[in-house]
Amino acid sequence: MYAAELSSDGRQIEIRTPDARARFHAIWLRDNASDAETRSAGNGQRLITLDQIPEAIAMSAAVVDGETLQVTFQPEGKSVDYSLAWLMEHAYDRETQAERGWLRSELETWDSRLMAAVPEADFEDAKSDPQILQDWLGKIERFGFGKLTGGPVEDQALMQVVDLFGYVRETNYGRHFEVRTEVNPTNLAYTALGLQAHTDNPYRDPAPTIQVLYCLESSAAGGENMVVDGFKVAQRLRAENPDWFTVLSEHCARFEYAGDAGVRLTSRRPLIELAPDGELIAVRFNSRSVAALTDVPFDKMELYYAAYRRMSQIIDEPEMEVSFRLNPGESFLVDNTRVLHARKAYSGTGTRWLQGCYADKDGLLSTLAALRARAVEAAA
Repeated sequence: MYAAELSSDGRQIEIRTPDARARFHAIWLRDNASDAETRSAGNGQRLITLDQIPEAIAMSAAVVDGETLQVTFQPEGKSVDYSLAWLMEHAYDRETQAERGWLRSELETWDSRLMAAVPEADFEDAKSDPQILQDWLGKIERFGFGKLTGGPVEDQALMQVVDLFGYVRETNYGRHFEVRTEVNPTNLAYTALGLQAHTDNPYRDPAPTIQVLYCLESSAAGGENMVVDGFKVAQRLRAENPDWFTVLSEHCARFEYAGDAGVRLTSRRPLIELAPDGELIAVRFNSRSVAALTDVPFDKMELYYAAYRRMSQIIDEPEMEVSFRLNPGESFLVDNTRVLHARKAYSGTGTRWLQGCYADKDGLLSTLAALRARAVEAAA
């Protein structure tokens, strides 16, 4: 099934299957060796530094034995076994993504049509059944948000939601914050006004990557929660006018918050953030917290404002939103680097009480990866 061929200088190897081929460098293979001298068997961390690998590393021999590739490195005279399936899974010899703003295949953008299939799970089921929890977290990875029903109606029950996947991130708002009408509020979130879809806390560096909102009371009319896929917004903006997409991704906005005594938060980040290879990795949008724009060149400022205005208009289009009402004991979670959230205005009669908190996406993705690995092990 597998075949391998060394280059004449031993610095590269080509691995072939009936359906694919991939080349690897000697330095990459040696750096990714998994033998006991190179990596810890307990946690997989490297036991050597790059400087301990000879700069002139090369392969003197490579033998395929079934599903295993054995490579001998010189000048070390060291032989290392590699899983050929692992190598092909981690192959880097492939065409690069040409389009700026590309997305990982695990992600799926959406619009209002997702309203018929909001990603959700029952709280008690997710708490007791690892497969249900895995499925729910997987949907959050894929769509950027998820809803939970059937939770307890008690103060700070949202902490139990965070316990499903990670840890609370404490901010100047505390470990959690209250979302209900207040007199002389320090934040518009605490009024009965409707809010434009936005990402939270863009003035932090880094901004919280997960937000949880949990409903405890909901007898007031209105106040439905809404979510908008920021990645879908960015894709639409790029399709309409690539120059708009480019100007918002190449120049930073500034965000600030000074609503509490002793708090002065500022950050400098683009509205559309790309990785160096062009991957779309984050969207920041919060018109309430944008400071004066000073990082856009004079000759680009009018184009920037035109792009900013159009981005705001796309966000506000009804066909971009998924809305739902939270009842007591229900909650939802958003990837704050991608999904914008909002709420519609609600009446001054009755009550509406939500509690919110922040967490970090790395904890959620770590839990999801561990659940998936455990499921694979159980099936083996």
